[in-house]
Amino acid sequence: MEIQFLGTGAGQPSKSRNTQAIALKMLDERNEIWLFDCGEASQHQILKTTIRPRKITKIFITHLHGDHIFGLPGFLSSRSFQGSEEQTDLDLYGPVGVKNFVLTSLRISGSKLAYRINFHEFEMAGKIFEDETFEVFAEPLDHTIFCLGYRIVEKNRVGELEAEHLKADGLPFGPLFGKIKKGETVEFGGKIFRPEDYIGEEKIGKVVTILGDTRKTNTAIRLAWGADLLVHEATYEANESQMARKHGHSTSKQAAEVAKEAGVHRLLLTHISARYVGALVGKLAAEAQDIHENAYVVRDFYEEKID
Repeated sequence: MEIQFLGTGAGQPSKSRNTQAIALKMLDERNEIWLFDCGEASQHQILKTTIRPRKITKIFITHLHGDHIFGLPGFLSSRSFQGSEEQTDLDLYGPVGVKNFVLTSLRISGSKLAYRINFHEFEMAGKIFEDETFEVFAEPLDHTIFCLGYRIVEKNRVGELEAEHLKADGLPFGPLFGKIKKGETVEFGGKIFRPEDYIGEEKIGKVVTILGDTRKTNTAIRLAWGADLLVHEATYEANESQMARKHGHSTSKQAAEVAKEAGVHRLLLTHISARYVGALVGKLAAEAQDIHENAYVVRDFYEEKID
């Protein structure tokens, strides 16, 4: 898995930061990309990356403020113009109201899509998605409107097949290797080959937590508990805590406190106010690193492998 930030600003675009959008790339795990929020001009940001729109199969919206959703109609429409590529349906998750916003925008603009959008709206906490490889949980945060945080959990994977060991023990390469990989016992040449003898240790799945706008809250800690990676907003510096509370946001220090209390391995800070440029960005990072040493303030197009 890899994560890439398409927009890292707060409220409105600036010369250095676009509005919020985050791509979680799962190309090795499931040949898909999941998008979290879609601020204004997100499709323009995508054009500057290697992301192919049809690979985005799920979009998760944290809340309905414009800097998190104004890019949706444009992206969804442009995704239909990938004429040389197979059209794939898309799942859109988010608060009640996101379906009305999207359908109204498409209807008024006369836009037609070449694929189906499956809408999933909700107001309560819980598991919102599960298949054989991943689970996604959502819970309401503490913002000025209904806002969600997401916890993405990769299920544990079967260990690597020790192919050289199998060949050394007399099993020729072929379909029987696949059976052992699937957990089946195989008999060949009078010898029994048991999967537990030729499959390495189970691979522990990764946990990624991506939060929307929020004050410091215990819900954030719960969603981030033991995560390999936490994405948390840091709209203000530490001495602006009253301003942060008034507007439903967090300081860099508060974000780091959440990460530390949750036992997070890596903290990435986003949703940065336009007032913080140059050395002031370094100040935000330093405030967070005083509490959680593995913290970093991201910029647009920043990309990191989750391992």
